[in-house]
Amino acid sequence: MAEDGQSDMEPRSFLMCATEVARLLGVEDAVVKTYGRHARRFAVAVRKPLLERASLPEELFAPLMAAAVYDPDPSFCRWFVEPAVYAFGRRRVMAALVDYLRIGTDAERAGAVRAWYSAHVPLRAERSPAYGPGGIRDPALDESRDIKDAWLETSMRVFAETTDLRMRHRVLLFLPASRTAYPPRLHQLLESTLASARAHHDKHIRRWAAAAHRDED
Repeated sequence: MAEDGQSDMEPRSFLMCATEVARLLGVEDAVVKTYGRHARRFAVAVRKPLLERASLPEELFAPLMAAAVYDPDPSFCRWFVEPAVYAFGRRRVMAALVDYLRIGTDAERAGAVRAWYSAHVPLRAERSPAYGPGGIRDPALDESRDIKDAWLETSMRVFAETTDLRMRHRVLLFLPASRTAYPPRLHQLLESTLASARAHHDKHIRRWAAAAHRDED
């Protein structure tokens, strides 16, 4: 039986990502000795040191994001996303997830959607020393309005391009029904998305479009 209840492919990918994070943190040997090669236990072992460090090396950013995206459990991918937000900034983390959604495989796109929610984690100075020296943080690290707009645009384009029904359901999770949530430059794309959703054979997709129509009234 595959680990974490997933297919054979995804747990191996997650294990590789978690192993790389542990290696870069310098805790891989201890984890292997104590827990063996179990992906979730690797994740548990790196959670504390990730949040306890005042800074993380640049080389850790990509592996952290990969681990977040490949983590098959939406409840636990936060363990990788949260320290990345503290150390590297919400803006950069969200931009990386937009890139996964834009050009990733279907599995990576699904993982990006799972991780997107965690990227909105509230930041508190007492939560991590990586927040900033003396509890002061550069606001530019977390400025993300334009990145959130890029997520909306990419989600609508994925909705239009994919033939996978599950992927369409996933991207709709973070597409607001309210038109006011979209910048003017995306209104035409939104209209196209709504038209496609209204005519879709799937009732859940049509329901999303209907919610947008009610908001308009």
